[in-house]
This record gives sequence, C-alpha cells and structure tokens, in this order.
Amino acid sequence: MAFQPIVDVEARRVFAYEALVRGQDGESAGQVIADVAADQMYTFDQTCRVLAISTAQRLGVDCHLSINFLPNAVYEPATCIRLTLAAAEKVGFPTERLIFELTEAEKIRNPEHALRIVRDYQKRGFQTAIDDFGAGYSGLNLLADFQPHYVKLDMALTRRIDRESVRQAIVGGVIGTCTALGCQVIAEGIETREELETLRMMGVKLFQGYLLARPQVEALPEVDYQAIEA
Repeated sequence: MAFQPIVDVEARRVFAYEALVRGQDGESAGQVIADVAADQMYTFDQTCRVLAISTAQRLGVDCHLSINFLPNAVYEPATCIRLTLAAAEKVGFPTERLIFELTEAEKIRNPEHALRIVRDYQKRGFQTAIDDFGAGYSGLNLLADFQPHYVKLDMALTRRIDRESVRQAIVGGVIGTCTALGCQVIAEGIETREELETLRMMGVKLFQGYLLARPQVEALPEVDYQAIEA
C-alpha cells in the first residue's frame, strides 16, 4: 500500500491519508485492478482493506484513513463491514477514523446496490466520500442520490483552475451545492500553488496532490508546507 496525505492547509495538519494499492513493480491502482479477474474482485477488495488498515496502524497513522471500495465487488455490506471491523480491531485501529471512498470513475453496474452499501456504512457511523467527482459516469446524479461527508474534486476540474474561468464557474457551482448539502470539498490533483490559492479563495480547505506530497509505498510522506507559503 502507498499513502498520500489529504492536508488541511488552514490548520497546517494532515487531515487523512488515502491508502492506494500498488503493484510489486510500482504499478498504479488502475493497472493492478485491471489484472484482477471478475470472480476475484470481492476477495481483492477485502484484501486491500485489511492491508490498508494494518499498514496504517503499523506506520502510526493518527488521523483519518481513507479507503477506496469497489461497489461492483461488494456483495453484502454487512458481511464485508464485519471483516473490515475485525481487521481494525485486530490491529487496534479506531474505526471512527475510517472514510470509505466510492469512486465515480468506475461505472456502477447496479446503482441501487451501491447506494444500499453507502447508506449501510453511513448508518453504522462511517464517513463516506465520492472520489474523482467530475471525471466519471454519474456526476451530480450520484451526489443527489446520497449525500456523502466529502466530495473529492477530480484533477480534471482542478487543473489550471487559476487560469480558466469556465473551470472556476463549474467548481464554484459544485462547492455551493456541497455547502448547501453539508458536504465538505476536497481538491485532488493539486500541482501548483496557483491552483491551491485559487481554490482556497473559493472556500476549499482540504487538498491532496503532488504540490503537497507524492504517495509513498509503505511510508507516510512528509508534507511540503513551504510550497503553500512560497
């Protein structure tokens, strides 16, 4: 597992670490998942959760841990969450720190089933997020069907936002919608200080991207706070 921080730039602290699966030769999550057979996806999803939690505990993560889950691989939410809880209890990781990210980049084959999973997690007190918002299949429909705690703006929306008024208008609308719904916005893929400062002025406080820290395998990368203040 690799870890990348989600940073609260106002408080100058790491709000959460996102756990990201990597191949043995450094392959990305997309490359790894592409090689998983359909009938092994559930086992793969569960293995990643357990590994993310155990590795985070071993590395001393003392904030939130954000874990991606594959809605097409989750059969029964109650069954899978029991395995997740057991893994957290075994290593002593506080379950109240877990955030489950539903990626918008994956086409959901059964939307009703995916929503049932998310609502089950929310009823159990877990925090939820829509990942890759603005670059996937569902867009505002997914946000309308359930209101997550966090919406992660995809880099397709945040890239060059300091120079493009169209992106500013679209993201401004998303931020306004999320504020009305009580969802907090996280900006992904931030690579320049100008992007970060533009989004800060628009009201975003949580950021993730290479400007702050790159993902590191089996380690918690240090945040480059000087990049914010440069």
